[in-house]
Amino acid sequence: MQFAPVAPRLSMGVGYVSATELDFYELLEVERGADDKAIKSAYRRLAMRYHPDKNPGDAEAESRFKAINAAYDCLKDPQKRAAYDRFGHAAFQQGMGGGGPGMGAEFGDIGDIFESIFGSAFGGGARQQARRGADLRYDMEVTLEEAFHGKQSDITIEVSQVCKPCGGSGAEPGTGKRTCNMCAGHGKVRAQQGFFVVERTCPTCHGRGEVIESPCRACRGEGRVDEPQTLTVDVPPGVDSGTRIRLSGKGEAGPFGAPPGDLYIFLHVRRHHVFERDGTTLMTRVPITFTTAALGGLIHIPGIDGDKLALDIPAGIQSGKQLRKRGAGMPVLQGRGRGDLVIEITVETPTRLSTRQKELLQELQATETGDECPQSKGFFDRIKDAWNDLT
Repeated sequence: MQFAPVAPRLSMGVGYVSATELDFYELLEVERGADDKAIKSAYRRLAMRYHPDKNPGDAEAESRFKAINAAYDCLKDPQKRAAYDRFGHAAFQQGMGGGGPGMGAEFGDIGDIFESIFGSAFGGGARQQARRGADLRYDMEVTLEEAFHGKQSDITIEVSQVCKPCGGSGAEPGTGKRTCNMCAGHGKVRAQQGFFVVERTCPTCHGRGEVIESPCRACRGEGRVDEPQTLTVDVPPGVDSGTRIRLSGKGEAGPFGAPPGDLYIFLHVRRHHVFERDGTTLMTRVPITFTTAALGGLIHIPGIDGDKLALDIPAGIQSGKQLRKRGAGMPVLQGRGRGDLVIEITVETPTRLSTRQKELLQELQATETGDECPQSKGFFDRIKDAWNDLT
C-alpha cells in the first residue's frame, strides 16, 4: 500500500462501453428507480440471452453481452451508480472525455466526483484548516462581600501567544514556506487498494499543505511562545461558586496564526464566618437572651452590605424560629433586586448569674403556674397520663 497525493487521478476500468454509449438502465431494460433485486434479475436474464456460448459467431450478441456486463458492474455498486446518475458516462471517462469502442472506460478524479455528491468525506482536495487554539481555565476565589459588591481584579497567567518575530508563521523572518512534496499542497494523502481509498492527514505537513524551510528560532517553528499575560477580570455582583466568566480570545494562541482559544474564569466563593448562602438567600443564626425571648425587643445585626439591620423580636419566641428580612440577601446576577436574609433564632440559657439575678429567677419560679410554658406543661401532662395507664 502506497500513499499518493489527493490531487492525482485514479483509473479503474468498469467494462466495455459501446460507441453509442447506450443508457445503462436501457441496456438492462429497467427503470431508473429500480432496486438492486430488479437490476440483478434483469442482468441474469439478459446475460443468459446474449451469452457467447448461446450465440456462437454472433459479433452483435457478444458486443451486447459486454455492454450488459458493463452496465451491471456500474449499477450494482451504490457509489458508481450515484456517480452515473449524476454525470452519466462522463463520470467514468478520463478527463470527462469520450472513449472509443472496445476501450475500457476509466474513472476521472474520483475525489472530485464523490465530493460533489457526498461531500468532503469521500474526497476533498482542500488542505486542512489550522486548528483553533485551546481554551484555558483559571480558578479565582472571592469573598462573599466581593461576590455581593462585585470587583475588578488583575490576574497573571502563563499562556501561549503569537510569536512576534515571525508573526505566527513559524518561519524565520525573511524566509518563507514551500508546498509539501508528500501531498502536493493538499494536506491529505490517500492510500488506494482496489476501488477503496483511505484518506488521512499528510504526515509531513500535518494537514497544512506547506512546510517551513527555516523554522523561526524564537518559537522553533511553532508560531507561538509561552509568555506571562496580565488580564483584568470584571466580577459582576451576585456571582456564586461555579459561575463562569468567559474572556474571548484570551486563551492559547492557535498554531501558525490560527485564531486563539478562550479563557474561562471559574469562581469560588469563600465560606463566610456569619452568613451561609443558598442562591440569592442568605441565612444566619442569632442567639438572644431568654429574657429577650420572653419579653420581646429590638436587636441589631450586621448586613452583608455593611449596614445594620433592625430585627424586631416578638415576645415568647422559641429557639429554631426563623425570621425573614426581605431584600437583605444577595443581588440577582445580571438582574434586578436582591434575595432575602433568613435569621434563625437561638434562645441562650444564662450560665453565669449574679446573686441578685438568681434571687429574681427564684421569685419568678415561685410564681409559676405552668401555663407560662404550654409546651412543657403539655409534655409533662402526657407523661403523667402514660404513667397512670401503666399503674
